[in-house]
Amino acid sequence: MADLPHAFKGRGAASNPEGRFESIRHHAEDDGWQHAVLDEEQPRPRTEVTEKHARSVITHNDSPDIAFSSAINPYRGCEHGCIYCFARPSHSYLNLSPGLDFETKLRAKSNLAEVLRAELSKPRYVPSPINIGSNTDPYQPIEKTWRITRAALEVLAECHHPCTLVTKNALVERDLDILAPMAREGLVQVFISVNSLDNHLAAKLEPRASAPHRRLKAIRTLAEAGVPVGVLVAPIIPALNDRDMEAVLDQAAAAGASCAGYTVLRLPYELKALFREWLSLHAPQRAEHVMSLVQQLNGGKDYDSNFATRMRGQGVFAELLKRRFEVACRRHHFGRARELQLSTSRFVPPRKLSPQGELF
Repeated sequence: MADLPHAFKGRGAASNPEGRFESIRHHAEDDGWQHAVLDEEQPRPRTEVTEKHARSVITHNDSPDIAFSSAINPYRGCEHGCIYCFARPSHSYLNLSPGLDFETKLRAKSNLAEVLRAELSKPRYVPSPINIGSNTDPYQPIEKTWRITRAALEVLAECHHPCTLVTKNALVERDLDILAPMAREGLVQVFISVNSLDNHLAAKLEPRASAPHRRLKAIRTLAEAGVPVGVLVAPIIPALNDRDMEAVLDQAAAAGASCAGYTVLRLPYELKALFREWLSLHAPQRAEHVMSLVQQLNGGKDYDSNFATRMRGQGVFAELLKRRFEVACRRHHFGRARELQLSTSRFVPPRKLSPQGELF
């Protein structure tokens, strides 16, 4: 009999399905020896980080529903293990699984600061706000050791280059010594993602991210330090965490958030099956209802990639979410996430590093 998937403590995915580009297929069979005779528990997957030397680090997009055109992602894969992460399918390009591989087999761009410095030095470079963390979280747990995000911020601060940060980890507080001075020059804005206030649900949805109350505390810490900070209620999963939208916005406003945004659940490529598997393990009684509402948001499908609707959904339930969000934002006088204008006028290309160091 084939092994049935089961939840791993501290991990979001329960299995490791092949990526859509893999040519080899694996099928596990339980012959009864391990469980019946040896009586050994299956070991928990461990995090493995591989150093990657990037040739370029600034990526560009022209998607009409994304507020930035340039981005940096220090890591590929994310140890937070959020089961809903739309970036999971990108691991298939590495010939790895969007499942457990995505949260356990990570790539760290160790030379990011060096390459970033070179790209900002190009004669034709035109500055525009760079988003850090558009695909995977720049403050995921391995950042404590690798410090690649901090190195990138040091380069951007040196050049007076504007940036935005998106994270669901309170580790962002560590870099206040860089972020606060940048904020005084109008160079940075931070967004903290909080999609629920339910610690038990968060521990299953996003097992290695900071707890919701800790993220709200990070909002307060950033705001008190003068760093513009917004809250992202993202993603909203119908019949699972949508009930917390107003409460999240209330507490974020009390903590000092100045703007807010939201998105609905997106399930591209392999993520559809992974999320359905998660529902069957953690919310079996609600699984059919959740997916029924997800399909209502996507024109009858699990996912619709249409730029006009993929972030907010469509239909009656999407309209209800929109109205609830707008009412809450008016109550707290929230601005929209993309309204703050960061300064590009202060940008100075980085100086070339010299083996002799700085003389003056």
